[in-house]
Amino acid sequence: MDKKKIFKLSLALSLALSHASLMNAAEPAQQVKDSEAATFTNPVLWADLPDPDVIRVGDYFYMMSTTMHLMPGAPVMRSKDLINWELTGYVFDKLHETPKYDMEDGTVYGRGQWATSLRYHDGKFYVLFSPNDQPFRSFIYTTEDPMKGWTLHSRMKHFHDSSLFFDDDGRVYVFSGTGELTELNPDLSGVKEGGVSMKLNVRDAEETGLLEGSRVLKHDGKYYLLMISWPNGGKRRQVCYRADKITGPYEKKVILCSDYGGFPYVGQGTIVDDAQGNWYGWIFQDRGAVGRVPTLSPCHWVDGWPMIGDAEGRVPTTMTLPWKADKKIPLVVSDEFSKGKMKLNWQWNHNPIDDAYTLTERKGFLRLKTNKVVKSIYEARNTLTQRMEGPECSGVIAMDVSHMKDGDRAGLSAFNDHAGVLEVAREGDTFILSMKEEDVELDKDKRVTDTQAKVCGTVDLGKAETVYLRVDGNFRLGKDIATFYYSLDGKDWTRIGSDFKMRFDFRKFFMGTKFGIFNYATKTAGGYVDVDYFRYSKKNA
Repeated sequence: MDKKKIFKLSLALSLALSHASLMNAAEPAQQVKDSEAATFTNPVLWADLPDPDVIRVGDYFYMMSTTMHLMPGAPVMRSKDLINWELTGYVFDKLHETPKYDMEDGTVYGRGQWATSLRYHDGKFYVLFSPNDQPFRSFIYTTEDPMKGWTLHSRMKHFHDSSLFFDDDGRVYVFSGTGELTELNPDLSGVKEGGVSMKLNVRDAEETGLLEGSRVLKHDGKYYLLMISWPNGGKRRQVCYRADKITGPYEKKVILCSDYGGFPYVGQGTIVDDAQGNWYGWIFQDRGAVGRVPTLSPCHWVDGWPMIGDAEGRVPTTMTLPWKADKKIPLVVSDEFSKGKMKLNWQWNHNPIDDAYTLTERKGFLRLKTNKVVKSIYEARNTLTQRMEGPECSGVIAMDVSHMKDGDRAGLSAFNDHAGVLEVAREGDTFILSMKEEDVELDKDKRVTDTQAKVCGTVDLGKAETVYLRVDGNFRLGKDIATFYYSLDGKDWTRIGSDFKMRFDFRKFFMGTKFGIFNYATKTAGGYVDVDYFRYSKKNA
């Protein structure tokens, strides 16, 4: 019998034993009823949560993902059931590496925090990330409790797509790039002088294209390096390298090569275990304009390899986990702006100007003030964003525009490098509502070099004081369509403009489309709008 047949038989046996283990894990401790079981349909979260790292500490799973140029950054989420995730906060409020984080002399679109490594060691949480902009250095933050904030621990050289790793002997390493291994000082103050510094032999005749996204763990005495692989002319997949020594030599196996739901390839992520010893794969999938969404699959150790997927090696459509489902926790939320502080789910486009927005000057409203004369939404400060979600979603704002100045632009957008914009413009004493398609061009330093706008529909609002704006998103297979509506009473809605084809661009923003509430000046700074609420709804079926 050849090796492939032997491996398939081993996989089938392992799946059967793992299935029995999963069923037994639910009994008798929790006595989970079928109606209470944690059952879900992939993608487990249909929203932009790229470059994930997931660990378990006690009863909670913790997750990091990438938000790049959005602030605050490095979101930290936790879950008890791997399905419902609570946003606990962010690692930092702002970054100040360059003036571009403040939109001075350029931008950091598609840069900033990404591919963050999350670890827990000796009672502390650690995160490591390397902004992919000047001066190309890494940040290490730490905390004893993610609910209570993070402290900057150290700075050092840049590590691309890195994974922090604490070994059993007290030594600390970073795996990065396409297999670079670097030893750090035990206190994580910097690179260890005279320590391990080498490139692992992970390239072979098959690995001719993309190979990155390091995630590392140690299991049963062996070292495992998970990476995303995309051979030239081949399919994107998850590969795993294992070795008896951290320095190698490493052998390779493809542990997941699957499309799902009609969308292409699932690849890049990590694996994590539960308290009963069951393992799971948390791997994202590119889903067009909504972004890169996480999928959850069983993971079975077969001949010492963490094989991700069902019996056919594919991401399952539905899955039941061996515990009771936790309470539903929304990722995107409505906001009446009545609490005096911003909900955690909001992020600003770049560092905000703190004195150009307020939740207290008019009780129950978010006031957005213009602060700088700019040419387009892509240079506007204090644009406020939340994710859009699939399969369909809708966001509505009520906005008092009476204090806009001549030349001001304010509204609601399906915001990305190619944006659908529902915009109120004040021209003298008249308010004009437009639905526009806008594109931005960026140079290699992410400076805005050009913006192009196509007006698809206009309405003269006269001297209206309050206008209601709505953006609907459809992210079903083959769609990626945003549609736009307005109302003068919040009840009767009129469609404006045309279908807007949203997209995902790997070169510019490198993220999924967001709801964006904006206000900027084209002539004179100092005007403002008051946003009464943002109301969100999602269609799951």
